[in-house]
Amino acid sequence: MIQRWLDRFCYKHSRFGIPNLMLVVVIGNALVWLLDQFSPGFSLSSVLSFVPYYILRGEVWRLVTFVFVPTTNKVLLLAISLYFYYWIGSILERQWGTTKFTVFYLLGLVLNIIAGFILYLVLPYPVATISMHYVNLSMFFAFATLYGDMQVLLIIIPVKVKWLAWADAALFALDIILALAKIPSLGLLALVGVVAPIVAILNYLIFFWDDLMATMGRVKRQTAHRTSRQTVNFKQATKHAQQTKGYIHKCAVCGKTDTDYPDEEFRYCSKCNGYYCYCSEHIHNHVHIQ
Repeated sequence: MIQRWLDRFCYKHSRFGIPNLMLVVVIGNALVWLLDQFSPGFSLSSVLSFVPYYILRGEVWRLVTFVFVPTTNKVLLLAISLYFYYWIGSILERQWGTTKFTVFYLLGLVLNIIAGFILYLVLPYPVATISMHYVNLSMFFAFATLYGDMQVLLIIIPVKVKWLAWADAALFALDIILALAKIPSLGLLALVGVVAPIVAILNYLIFFWDDLMATMGRVKRQTAHRTSRQTVNFKQATKHAQQTKGYIHKCAVCGKTDTDYPDEEFRYCSKCNGYYCYCSEHIHNHVHIQ
């Protein structure tokens, strides 16, 4: 229901949105990193990061600027991650439109802010508690849902996007498990590592819940069909007919077989009581067997 409401909102407010949003985020991250590196004795990231303690004391710009705080100081890792964010974000914006992609990213930001203040109430430490790292990574879940069968080169090995998404989900789960394992030593402060990935997954589910439920329902129906007694009996009967009679399909009216007429189309009648096969001439021209 929320997904449909968001779709209607984006349709009615088609001018809402920030064009090339991920380009803005990537450039902002790169500039902050450069200023951090070339400003000895001063850290711009510490001024821009999300710290509820300082936000409640008037530094309200942190509610937005934490989006531009790099999640790593290593230049190669930062370059790879920023390229990844821009590539995925640009594809999603072209697929969804500027409005829907902006809503997706801003909703992740808002959920992070809410989670950050809740954490601050639980553990009132004047430290940064939330970043957009996991929201940026969760964009890959959205990409994989839309383009799951697309192949990308992992070094030199072609891999489908959906399998990389499962690997991404495993990393999310691993981060949560490792954070929970730190509770005995860090106490409630370890909850920061649990909440951040969960918030990102929640943001993804809000946008794709209906699609996921439809997919699960389709898989369930396909599994039920493959394992049903009728399907199993039909497969057994087909195999038995091939082994003992030398053909699989035989018209119950004229006696044509798929062996004698390999180009003929045979079908089974759903109104007959049993597995009765008919050729194309008699599938609609026969007396139903009861």
